[in-house]
Amino acid sequence: MSLIHALVAKGNTILAEHQADKRDFSQATQTILSKIPPNNSKLTYVWEQYLFHYISEGGYTYLVMADDSAGRRMPFAFLNELQEKFTSIPSSSSTDGTPPAYALQGTFGPTIAALVNTYNTSPPTDELARAQNELNHVKDIMVQNVEQILSRGERIELLVDKTDVMAGQATAFRRGARTVRREMWWRNKKVVGLSVIVALILIWLFAAQFCGAGLNQCGSSNDKNT
Repeated sequence: MSLIHALVAKGNTILAEHQADKRDFSQATQTILSKIPPNNSKLTYVWEQYLFHYISEGGYTYLVMADDSAGRRMPFAFLNELQEKFTSIPSSSSTDGTPPAYALQGTFGPTIAALVNTYNTSPPTDELARAQNELNHVKDIMVQNVEQILSRGERIELLVDKTDVMAGQATAFRRGARTVRREMWWRNKKVVGLSVIVALILIWLFAAQFCGAGLNQCGSSNDKNT
């Protein structure tokens, strides 16, 4: 999966978004969003193996979080089309002032979801070509490491988010390990029980050769001898 999280925001207020991954990166995207300057710009932020690409224009920000394997051409082609679709809807021009958070989630959220799915499965070739042409000519699309724009507290918050994900994975691993240990314990108990039964049968067979199947002949012979 290349595109993970996409959104449209006005300032720091998210108007609509879509998460294509089960993992929650809302804290990371909100932190990146708060660091985007108000002027028109295009930029890529790097955070570990993820890239945050955005276009900021006319007070609106179009942002997408992607795997680094997606490169830059495809995500920016997605952002260009996302911007076109957003500016073409009547509600985009009526959001004057400070709109409430997720004011357009119901109307534009499905559009973001459909667009993310399209670019994750079969991105349009013409949009990719146009994006590559813009990347070749626009010099202000820079790449910056997220660590350079975060304060110490924000770094800790992102680290905590990452730690929570890792903790969840560790919990699942421990749960699976306990299940395996329980199955191995029962398996060992069955082996021990079977071994005891086999040993008793062997002892009975050995004794039966001298004392008979009922093990009563040995006692009878002893009585005769006395």
